[in-house]
Amino acid sequence: MSDLKIKGLSKSYADTNVLDNLNLEVDKAEFLVLLGPSGSGKSTLARIIAGLEKPDSGDIQFNGKSLLELAPKDRDLAMVFQNYALYPHKTVFENIAFPLEIADFSKTEINKLVNLVAVDLELEHLLDRKPKQLSGGQRQRVALARALVKQPKIFLFDEPLSNLDAKLRLQMRNLLSKLHKTLGKIFIYVTHDQVEALSLATKIAVLDQGHIRQIASPEKIYRQPADTFVASFIGSPPCNILDIEGEEYLLGIRPENIFLEKQDKANMSLEAEFQSIEYSGNEYIMRALYMNQTISVRLSTERILNPLIKEYIHKTPQKSRRLTLSLYFGEGDMCYFNRRNRKNVGE
Repeated sequence: MSDLKIKGLSKSYADTNVLDNLNLEVDKAEFLVLLGPSGSGKSTLARIIAGLEKPDSGDIQFNGKSLLELAPKDRDLAMVFQNYALYPHKTVFENIAFPLEIADFSKTEINKLVNLVAVDLELEHLLDRKPKQLSGGQRQRVALARALVKQPKIFLFDEPLSNLDAKLRLQMRNLLSKLHKTLGKIFIYVTHDQVEALSLATKIAVLDQGHIRQIASPEKIYRQPADTFVASFIGSPPCNILDIEGEEYLLGIRPENIFLEKQDKANMSLEAEFQSIEYSGNEYIMRALYMNQTISVRLSTERILNPLIKEYIHKTPQKSRRLTLSLYFGEGDMCYFNRRNRKNVGE
């Protein structure tokens, strides 16, 4: 039995359906990531679960009881926001302690719990400081500590890392993953960042225009996308969706599964015109044109064998030279999508 059940949830603003008869189940100790573009309904869903907004219809049940009948403070959950939402006039200690004070914990209990969570998040040396004296990463850890100190059964995160730089995002992702494993509670995490989704989630729900396009493990979302929307949204670069003459279906092929040299498993090929190549440290992303369709190819530095491509890497190509490449791939690495409804025919 699922711990959290969302049944037929709908929400509209004026004439816009933000959530449309949405159904979702979250099991105990699951790290569910709500992933989708802006306007897909993911933040609205999180806010309805938290009690910050009301749905037009549907229900949310936790352990068999409706959350909609409870005030936000009585839902046994905590939410961490993108903008930290710290009280600027309070110290770090006071910010963390605030939800405990509201819940009428004793001063002894508050001191004990605040100091415990401060040690876990390496904030014990910052307890007397005000938020303006902290870095962005430290402020986000304070916001996280304020959620943790309540010891709720459900944690909600609404794009909490989007204001941090790349290094801090990585550190915070590692911290959240560690906390989830330690606490064993439901984590529901809202993001449009696929890297966060793939690295954190035990399950991903891909939302688009108020509907769930697919809900599955990160591995299945990546390797067996339910439709061309999911295939194109997940991956950097995204999955190539190719319309090849003579093929019954649209073909989906990930950039890392395309080769410039014939492989044992590569039983298909096509000719494409080289367009550009980008260097990103340990790999190159090459783009080629096939029948007005851009194809992305991920190449490790060891896979750059073609001497003409090397000219482009060193930015010394002969201006008049056009480079035609043979691209190889295998049937086992492809997805096939119905041309009419764009769904994966293997699902």
